[in-house]
Amino acid sequence: MSEDFNMSMRKFLKQVGVTSQQAIEEAMRNAGDTAGKTYEARVVLTIDGLDMEHVVKGRITGGQS
Repeated sequence: MSEDFNMSMRKFLKQVGVTSQQAIEEAMRNAGDTAGKTYEARVVLTIDGLDMEHVVKGRITGGQS
């Protein structure tokens, strides 16, 4: 793959990671006491123009109240 492709993909993935972390942290704060609770998480990535759907599933455990 080209250097332009690699750079644009890395920039996109960095944006996804940073903004997703911020959204999760805000949701956890707004939820109140999440200590010891586990939440099922799922991310669905699609790309317009490509026949692609990528799903990532995981768990996020709440921190201290």
